[in-house]
Parts: sequence; structure tokens; C-alpha cells
Amino acid sequence: QVQLVESGGGLVQPGGSLRLSCAASGFPLNSRSIGWFRQAPGKEREGVSCISAGGRFTYYLDSVKDRFTISRDTAKNTVYLHMNSLKPEDTAVYSCATGPVCSVSGNLPTQMNWGQGTQVTVSS
Repeated sequence: QVQLVESGGGLVQPGGSLRLSCAASGFPLNSRSIGWFRQAPGKEREGVSCISAGGRFTYYLDSVKDRFTISRDTAKNTVYLHMNSLKPEDTAVYSCATGPVCSVSGNLPTQMNWGQGTQVTVSS
């Protein structure tokens, strides 16, 4: 059974950092791409970052480039989203999802499985 569990969210001041984790089970990371999404209140969900199934390629939403980094640990079957220089507009529920292929904009156009999400709040 495929399962994704996010963790690492919380309250952080502007300019701060957080590391989100997406612990995957039921499949090996090498078999699927993993994308991070976020949804702020009153806004549509958007793809933030994506890492290819082989781990070789990473993609980012323009507004998070140079601030966010996606990585993975295949031994732990976990994908991370390292977020630096956080801004109030980064406040959202962040979720991870599996899918076949990333898009160059940081999206994962087809999603197969979702985690439950973790809240990130950037506020002073």
C-alpha cells in the first residue's frame, strides 16, 4: 500500500528556514517522481518542486528558485524540501505526491498518491 507522510511544518519568522520531509512507503523512490505542492487559503494549489524518479533532475516554481531545494534519501525512502529565506507569501499547506513525470515548471501534472499535508506559516 502506497503511503506518503509529510512532516516538518511549523511557524517560522520571515527569513527563516524549514525542512519538510515526505516519508514514502509501499514503493521505491526510484520508481516514481515526487512533487511538492502548496495551497494557501483562498488560492489554488500549485506545484512548488519536483524530483525525477531517478533523482537526477529537479525542477522548481520560479518564485522559489534559489530559496528551496528538493532532495531525497533513497535509504530512508524520503524526499525533503529545504526552504530558506522564507516569506509570508510562502504560508500554505504543503503536500507531497507521487506521479510519473515532473514538468520543468516544478509541477507534477499527474498525481497518483497524496500525503495529508503539513502547515507552514511564515509570520513575525
